[in-house]
Amino acid sequence: MKKPENNFAYVDGANLHKGIAELGWRLDYRKFRVWLLEKYGVSKAYIFLGFIPINTNLYRDLQNWGYTVVFKPTVPDGYGEIKGNCDAEMVLQTVSDMYEKFFDKAVLVTGDGDFACLVNFLKDRKRFEIVLSPNSQKASILLKKAAPENIVFLERFKNRLEYTKGDKGNHK
Repeated sequence: MKKPENNFAYVDGANLHKGIAELGWRLDYRKFRVWLLEKYGVSKAYIFLGFIPINTNLYRDLQNWGYTVVFKPTVPDGYGEIKGNCDAEMVLQTVSDMYEKFFDKAVLVTGDGDFACLVNFLKDRKRFEIVLSPNSQKASILLKKAAPENIVFLERFKNRLEYTKGDKGNHK
């Protein structure tokens, strides 16, 4: 009998949302969480987000669907756009969990090249499973080089992961 996997997912929430939106569809976060468990043995899924008070219902739902939500305070940039870059929090959580031996392998959900160093770090320690990038056209070449055999583009799974009217797995 195969030993159950104990993989953790680390989700760059803004990158996932924007990457899917640029493809013209909406992700069903509930379906995505189930898919992570079934396909990659993800027992715990962190999602890193900038905190925006108007989104409290979304945050509650994400927790109900099995995500551990990690917030970063947001600040407006020079153009008034809200920014809550969570890259450092995601790297620190991943490395901390690895050193504490909380997971077998890490699943990274991002298209951001800033995480290429994390991919290489995890690969060197045989604790890396895969990068799930939302959009093949927008994924960083640095990530593609760091994980050439271990990068999957979520656009391939639109039929399985897309929010459809009547589903309760997404918010506007």
